[in-house]
Amino acid sequence: MNIYLRLYYEFFKTGLFAIGGGMATLPFLHDIGQTTGWYTQAQLMNMLAVSESTPGPIGINMATYVGYTVGGIPGALIATIGEVTPSIIVILIVAMMLKKFRDSKYVNDAFYGLRPASTGLIGAACVSVILEVLTGIEVVTPEAGILNSFALPGGWGSLVSWRGLALAAVLLVLTNGVKKVKDWHPIVFIGISAVVGVAFGFAGI
Repeated sequence: MNIYLRLYYEFFKTGLFAIGGGMATLPFLHDIGQTTGWYTQAQLMNMLAVSESTPGPIGINMATYVGYTVGGIPGALIATIGEVTPSIIVILIVAMMLKKFRDSKYVNDAFYGLRPASTGLIGAACVSVILEVLTGIEVVTPEAGILNSFALPGGWGSLVSWRGLALAAVLLVLTNGVKKVKDWHPIVFIGISAVVGVAFGFAGI
């Protein structure tokens, strides 16, 4: 399949089924990386960090970032269009039938049922981030879904990522316990985290 058609197809699926906000797209993005080989889990986490720190919805930012990584500027445009197409279609349908949908018991019941699914998707994304940042655990069989196998390539000594844990603890203390800095704008902490990440990268830590 042509790379641009594949980008549109993959992100159309993501936009269609990722209900619950941008973070709910992460399990789908993880699956895309595994099935296509376009990016690794570590690269996905880097994309997430950049998408969180740039303006706009995180799901759209991620689609644009992945599309650009895979296919340059045309890829970024096509992946973004693929991501938003399902939402546009649904909004147009709802707009045409707004009165009927507004008081529909079936629609209300459907959204009620979707809440736990959204919670599960976001929870899976959180677990993925925690495993990547705070531990040395790697997913061996990501295609197995809930039956994943895990491994510790660095042995039990790498079970906890002390660097990630220390950074998380420092940020937690600064944002909640230090009066002078707890009211700083979030962009300040994003900038500090970026500087620390670059420093660690150059230091090879």
